[in-house]
Amino acid sequence: MNWMTENDAVLDIGSRTVQLKSSVSDRILRVRMPDQKNIEPTVNATEIKEIKKIPVVCDFPDVFPEELPGLSPDRDVEFKIDLILGTAPISRRPYRMAPDELKELKIQLQEQLDKGFIRPSSSPWGCPALFVEKKDQGGKRLYVDYRPLNAVTVKNKYPVFSKIDLRFGYYQIKIREEDIPKTAFSTRYGLYEYLVMSFGLTNAPAFFMFMMNSVFMNELDKFVVVFLDDNLIYSKDKKEHEKHLRIVLTRLRKHKLYAKFSKCAFWLKEVGFLGHILSEKGVAVDPRKVECVLNWKQPETITEIRSFLNLAGYYRRFIKDFSKTAKPMTSLTKKNARYSWSLNCEEAFQSLKKSLTTAPVLAQPDVTKPFEVYCDASGNGLGCVLMQEGRVVAYASRQLRKHEANYLTHDLELAAVVHALKIWRHYLLGNTCSIYTDHKSLKYIFTQPELNMRQRRWLELIKDYDLEIHYHPGKANVVADALSRRAHCNVLEVLPTARVIC
Repeated sequence: MNWMTENDAVLDIGSRTVQLKSSVSDRILRVRMPDQKNIEPTVNATEIKEIKKIPVVCDFPDVFPEELPGLSPDRDVEFKIDLILGTAPISRRPYRMAPDELKELKIQLQEQLDKGFIRPSSSPWGCPALFVEKKDQGGKRLYVDYRPLNAVTVKNKYPVFSKIDLRFGYYQIKIREEDIPKTAFSTRYGLYEYLVMSFGLTNAPAFFMFMMNSVFMNELDKFVVVFLDDNLIYSKDKKEHEKHLRIVLTRLRKHKLYAKFSKCAFWLKEVGFLGHILSEKGVAVDPRKVECVLNWKQPETITEIRSFLNLAGYYRRFIKDFSKTAKPMTSLTKKNARYSWSLNCEEAFQSLKKSLTTAPVLAQPDVTKPFEVYCDASGNGLGCVLMQEGRVVAYASRQLRKHEANYLTHDLELAAVVHALKIWRHYLLGNTCSIYTDHKSLKYIFTQPELNMRQRRWLELIKDYDLEIHYHPGKANVVADALSRRAHCNVLEVLPTARVIC
């Protein structure tokens, strides 16, 4: 209990609270402990002192408040809730809650009233409130079931190593005044409405991404990656990182956006982000994200098969021969296919589980350096390998489509090149690359006197790239050749979030 003495902490057993005096202001922090047993305290008592020890971060203590200071300031953008034409107000009665939940509800309602996040409402709208468990620190989070409102809301879409996590990011954005009544939620203790963006609203993630990308517009793709309330800052060395970190924290201070220090990490040599581990060695699968794979039970329905393949597909760039391995399982997901779990399915299932938990470290692509692409095609499919300076950046393979089975060898080999250019367009467009193929005649595609309509169309696409096509004998083109001959399944698309960091 030395930390209590060092931080002038006062423990109140009756109310289950700890009182701490801040070292950066005159404010007093009161932390209420969760009711569940065997859960560690949610606040690190030395949190504020640690800020002082971190280079650059120590100059921005106001960006890491113990709690949000209250209602967010007026911004250039406000969250809007546009409804489908002709929609009438929808109201639902409150959900029933246990006595402990009702006690917690009173406390959280008062806390949000005190901070100005909600206010009493007389709105004709009303969605029921409930509690969800907090994954990271235990306790309960008040959550509104906005499904009735979301069903009549016009949907918006937005494309979706220091790491900064914003504190209650949604609560830092105000809702447009005329839309506030639509957020009303019903409880046993009355009707309330949100003045700030709440969890559960259908357009909230898209709008939050829009706002964060607007804030860091000048830094995106230079040294900042934004995904909702997670911000990744990456640099080549310490000197550069100090500059980048200062720019980001200054930007947060300017826009009065606040981060949660306990969920931030600074000056790291490797960092986990969006299910991957990023380091100077390259990109690897985050073992914590695939840990559940080891205990994944045999899928018993088509839906469960798709769920597993979606996870595997997210990391397919790490897995050599992914298409061949997954084929027995993907064949069960085809239209009108009957579920029949065979020995081949079980072998594929176990093989993918092993591959996911033992995936190699792939090279981190450097867009300032040229790429090499090895392509090959066979009667089974297309195979490609993206490399840079002798290291594999990504694997890709897919089976042939029905009409492609009729292609001549020349067109089939050209199709492999086109496939590689399309799937890795975000790396290769605007960069220099060398294409290696074991089909010698492709070297002369740019000077070939006669082209059919398909070849002309593909040639127009190829001309957008700064590339050279080289002949590489089949024996030397081992990896791409193997992938093409073992690509027996439909492509499982990688999730967009994977492309953000890979």
